[in-house]
Amino acid sequence: MTRLPDFRLETFFSRWEFAARHHLTASDAQSMALGELLALADDEDRAAFENLHLGYTETYGDPGLREAVAATYARADAGDVLCFAGAEEALYLAMNVLLGPDDHAVVITPNYQAAETVPLALCEVTGVALDADRDWALDLDAVAAALRPETRVVSVNFPNNPTGKVVDTETFTALVRLCDERGIHLFSDEVYRGLERDPARTLPQAADLSAHALSLNVTSKALGLPGLRIGWITCRDRALLSRLERAKHYTTICNSAPSKVLARVAIKARETILGRNRALIERNLPAFESFFAEFPDAFDWKAPDGGCVAYPRYLGPEGVEEFCGRLLDEAGVLLLPASIYRSELTAAPADRFRIGVGRRGAEEALDAFARWMKARR
Repeated sequence: MTRLPDFRLETFFSRWEFAARHHLTASDAQSMALGELLALADDEDRAAFENLHLGYTETYGDPGLREAVAATYARADAGDVLCFAGAEEALYLAMNVLLGPDDHAVVITPNYQAAETVPLALCEVTGVALDADRDWALDLDAVAAALRPETRVVSVNFPNNPTGKVVDTETFTALVRLCDERGIHLFSDEVYRGLERDPARTLPQAADLSAHALSLNVTSKALGLPGLRIGWITCRDRALLSRLERAKHYTTICNSAPSKVLARVAIKARETILGRNRALIERNLPAFESFFAEFPDAFDWKAPDGGCVAYPRYLGPEGVEEFCGRLLDEAGVLLLPASIYRSELTAAPADRFRIGVGRRGAEEALDAFARWMKARR
């Protein structure tokens, strides 16, 4: 494997995420305190946490946690679930298990950087860009045209980071069918599932549609619990899951014992937590609509279909990179400029920025943003 490049987003965040006065580009929903989460626990899980033995845990993941995760799928059971230290470890190991130097992968863009840089370190990769001029539509014909005899993986992410796009169910099921017909593993990043603005647009999980697909999820994003560092892959191909488990022996080996119990609580209470987070986004969005309506000459805004991030266009003459830099320096408002989402695989819009809509305190941040915008007039 070749050396991986710097992770632009994480490098940027390591400098600014906790230093900026207004973090207006968060990719996770509002988190909660430990006591709030434990208040959602049943008696058994509360006792398990209070009497927890701090030894090693199972590499596959806590059996109770895997059962709770499996219950969120229609066609999976606990034996189809493998837990990881967040979603990044899962993505990294899956690509290393599935891809070799003679293979080929197809990855949609824009995306979370690791979705393309990890495969690119392993094999040839073709990008298929969501069409910004058609509301970030996915062109299935373009995906089909990108496939080769040696294609082993097609990697997608819906609701999409950073655009907030959710494709329709017909498109998604057709993509699953296309991959199955070619013997290709669909790697489906579903970490924002459950935060759709219209619940009717919630996509089926890939692992429910295909025995060969991999569904990636995590407690970090839709549930707003990134501090737990618990992610998972659900896949009904047990032989592949076993290969992934053996790969995990070289990284984290097993998950944190406290986190496994807390994640179990969160998964069991997921409808309560997701309902709370959807309600917060719904309360936040009018403030974002009002802000962008006040500056129509500066921004082209559309609320996300799902998830808690959006990707507006900046229309100003100086360009989005200078704009975001000055906003941070002069107003303390943190956004992610388009350069963070540039791709080695496809052309990417250079006039966008990522903004987060799922945290408390959005109105205060938008007020600071608006005062700065007015002072520039």
